Amino acid sequence: MITRGACQHPDNQMIRVVDSDTIVVQVKGHPETVRLIGVDTPETKDPRKPVEYFGKEASRFTASLVKGQRVRLEIQTSPTSQDRYGRLLAYVFRQSDNLLVNKEIIRQGYGHAYTKYPFDPGRMEEFRAAEREAREHQRGLWGP
Repeated sequence: MITRGACQHPDNQMIRVVDSDTIVVQVKGHPETVRLIGVDTPETKDPRKPVEYFGKEASRFTASLVKGQRVRLEIQTSPTSQDRYGRLLAYVFRQSDNLLVNKEIIRQGYGHAYTKYPFDPGRMEEFRAAEREAREHQRGLWGP
């Protein structure tokens, strides 16, 4: 399914994880930095801040989901396809099983549903529900 205001780029090779919510993907033969839409994770790379609580764990978790994998991107096109840092804004799906990586990070408690910036309303509700589930089951950030 392609969401309204999104374009699809299938079969891209994941190159590396920059941070828990930012990855580099080979798109049409060129590396592209991709910001996962709708998820906010603890910072590990912001030069102005120390590594945040659970940041390293969150980065390792994201890497475990996508390292060496082919991914499909649904790139947001409305209101814009890039954030202020020039990163592509996308939903990232693992090709092998169609796992929505953005949602899985939230569902397992490694990030929050990031609703500060608008994105597909249906997905926004999915991500909020995934965060509630993580909190209720005390996963990740909400663990003991």
